[in-house]
Amino acid sequence: MISSSKIKSVDFYRKIPRDLTEASLSGAGLSIIAALAMMFLFGMELNNYLTVTTSTAVVVDRSTDGDFLRIDFNISFPSLSCEFASVDVSDVLGTNRLNITKTIRKFSIDKDLKPTGSEFHSVPALHFIKHGEEVDEESVEGSVTLTAANFDSFSHQYPILAVNFYAPWCYWSKRLKPSWEKAAKILKERYDPELDGRILLGKVDCTEEGELCRRNHIQAYPSIRIFRKGSDVRDDHGHHDHESYYGDRDTESLVKTMEGLVAPIPVEGSQKLALEDKRNNTEGAAKRPAPLTGGCRIEGYVRVKKVPGNLIISARSGAHSFDTTQMNMSHVISHLSFGRKISPKVLSDVQRSIPYIGGSHDRLNGRSFINHHELGANVTIEHYLQIVKTEVVIRRGYHEVSLLEEYEYTAHSSLAQSVYIPAAKFHIELSPMQVIITETPKSFSHFITNVCAIIGGVFTVAGIMDSVLHNTIRLIKKVELGKNF
Repeated sequence: MISSSKIKSVDFYRKIPRDLTEASLSGAGLSIIAALAMMFLFGMELNNYLTVTTSTAVVVDRSTDGDFLRIDFNISFPSLSCEFASVDVSDVLGTNRLNITKTIRKFSIDKDLKPTGSEFHSVPALHFIKHGEEVDEESVEGSVTLTAANFDSFSHQYPILAVNFYAPWCYWSKRLKPSWEKAAKILKERYDPELDGRILLGKVDCTEEGELCRRNHIQAYPSIRIFRKGSDVRDDHGHHDHESYYGDRDTESLVKTMEGLVAPIPVEGSQKLALEDKRNNTEGAAKRPAPLTGGCRIEGYVRVKKVPGNLIISARSGAHSFDTTQMNMSHVISHLSFGRKISPKVLSDVQRSIPYIGGSHDRLNGRSFINHHELGANVTIEHYLQIVKTEVVIRRGYHEVSLLEEYEYTAHSSLAQSVYIPAAKFHIELSPMQVIITETPKSFSHFITNVCAIIGGVFTVAGIMDSVLHNTIRLIKKVELGKNF
């Protein structure tokens, strides 16, 4: 059995009897200073232990989200009608998708970007519209020429007023003219304006009546509008609710459509029946509510391949012409981001430890790009976007867990004149490199080791200083005693 004396022999901390120790004022002062130093250094080490450290590396993109990139956007165009607004996508591999509608929503807006109604539903592809084979005969003039001076009086006089807003230089207006005039002549014979008075076909030359066409938000030629008497909902110029006609443009189709509008209305001109029949007649694909304003908010998303490409928003139609000198592609970007949607909570949590993360995730949000016509007409607004994927990961033992994946981008914008139809273009280029930010949690054992080092180090240094100070004071005292002898 091991005796207690043998156990005591391995004591590293042997005690000196208190009677053999001497307390000093200098030693007390050093002890207080040492204790304060230990507390200060312990607090610094604790703060360092609780602070998340990160390391940044740039590697070849190792994306796990597939070969496609999602683009979310919400962009308002004060001067582009939803009637013709088109979202197109193209890339260097030959992909060319025109007028994407499946994942896109459109809302008519006013000049203050406020919505003026429910969602605007696009019509079917316009390039399949059938045109007549009639020859343009100058002698056939069945429609009435409308101007700003007589437009309101005609629209209030006839229960149905169908108007062809055209431009003489427009190819499609020229193709429509013979069919329109012939249809107008046939309807005038069947429904005499003087005796019957239920329908009238008119035409407006937008090169002569620019203000009248702007008042009706005409942005392409020809635009056929059908006005109904008595359906006023606005005080502005006595405008009526009206719809656009997108059907076939041959004489037979025009006459058939117009007769369908007139049929429910008695010769006496029942306004009530005209209003009730409006709901039934606007259900067809050929007639849709016309835009109440000239602006459009386009929101939604598209998926593109991860190669250089373009997102283009412009006016597009296969059966209309546009006056490029009058088009304005000014826009306000409410939102534009790439990749998966990030939860605000997740982003906020990550920003607590990495404040700069997410700063360029939606760089263009809230920015306006306005063409004030200083450059003249045919102005295209282009945005050059360079996108880099950023991933935040945390190490848990020998494994890495992804906390956040986002795409940040730089943006450079310019306004330039174009020989083509003005557009808003977003040129997209993805970097082949990826930024990885790694959070490295500190080891608790390392923290304990540093705490012990602080306590031992301060204690040792204080002991050395106390010994030096004590011996110095003793030496001084001896010298002073020697002098007194």
